[in-house]
Amino acid sequence: MRRILWAAAALALLAFLGLDAGSAGEKKSDGGFVPIFDGKSLEGWHISAKSGHSAASKHKSGGKWEVKDGVITGTQDIPGNGGLILTDKKYKNYEIALEMNNDFGLDSGLFHRSTEDGKAYQTMIDYYKGGNLMGVYGEGLGGFHYRNYSFLDTPDKIKADDLAPTKLPIDPAKWSDLWKVGKWNTLKARITGNPPNIKTWINDVQFMDWTDDAKEKRLPDTGAIALQVHGGAPDRFFKLMVRYRNIRVKELN
Repeated sequence: MRRILWAAAALALLAFLGLDAGSAGEKKSDGGFVPIFDGKSLEGWHISAKSGHSAASKHKSGGKWEVKDGVITGTQDIPGNGGLILTDKKYKNYEIALEMNNDFGLDSGLFHRSTEDGKAYQTMIDYYKGGNLMGVYGEGLGGFHYRNYSFLDTPDKIKADDLAPTKLPIDPAKWSDLWKVGKWNTLKARITGNPPNIKTWINDVQFMDWTDDAKEKRLPDTGAIALQVHGGAPDRFFKLMVRYRNIRVKELN
């Protein structure tokens, strides 16, 4: 009886606050993150062909971007022609998390404070031999490039690199325990300040903590969030696909 009374009191309090049990649970579990992809359409996003990744196409299409089964998919629409898909909204300080299941062999990226022509702080999604996930790259910003590992011939194997201020947080032999090949994995990045500090995570393990030491701002304080299909290299990239879902953002003061 006491448990029943407590449950009734809790439900009454939720009703008084204008919540139901389900919404209260969701609010508690989302950690302040808000979805920016509805899983059904590209509402709130737009495609840009203004970056150099679309140079192969006379009609400047920006690649082929669609929504299939709750997933944003992207690919080169003709050999060598990629592009960007950007949020309509501009963001300043935030954390972003998304799930990724890309074909191995394709160059992509998560762009922060991006301009329409693709100048951005990029957290890399270079999912190919010699590539890297969640290192930091200056896309059109002077070419800075920081990473602490690279892929070998297959995505289940990596080697340590010493190109970043953050030491590789795992033994390369344990990589396959963290990264699930051919399955959905979670990538997360946090950007604050300007010049910014950028932190990145792969499946909740932090891989990068880097602060730009530029004396002046490289970009405005706000910009779009963007996903990339790299242009060029048609023999390597054409017909390969990027897949992203559960894209969510937590804006920070």
